[in-house]
Amino acid sequence: MTILGISGSASPNSSNFYLLKAIQQLLAKNHQMEVYDDIHLFDLFTPQKLEKGIPDKIQLFKEKLVKADAVIISTPEYTHNIPAVLKNMIEWCTHSGEFSETRILPITFTPNEPRGEYAMQSLLGSLQTMKAKVVTQLPLYKTDVKIEDQQISFKQETREILEEACKILLT
Repeated sequence: MTILGISGSASPNSSNFYLLKAIQQLLAKNHQMEVYDDIHLFDLFTPQKLEKGIPDKIQLFKEKLVKADAVIISTPEYTHNIPAVLKNMIEWCTHSGEFSETRILPITFTPNEPRGEYAMQSLLGSLQTMKAKVVTQLPLYKTDVKIEDQQISFKQETREILEEACKILLT
């Protein structure tokens, strides 16, 4: 299966990006996964811009989204919400429906509990509005992983939880 991983962070090469890269390695034996980390480069969505035509960068992203069998979105929580860049990306896809019927695993990846709860609620609300198939959801914390030299490795329990969540996503 083809999986698109989307880093919802406003920062390029964030911990959410590296989490998705670690998941990519975890799934590499059986699945092809691309990690997309450029939503912070998208133009700000307005209906007027949509009328003028979709920018090439966003159109290419939408094509990747349509071709993917499943999507994993990993996001931090900013001020009890998803980052503005993630909301902006979602808004670019609202009118055209790329998320409709797409199997999605949303992950919040934050420093520690209970952070991430509000971001998950916000993300789920947006995905449900677009009729995405959210198969399960997963809160992860930096205390669940080991981060060294911009690489993430999983503790055994975290690895098992991720494997089970991905199994649900891909069946």
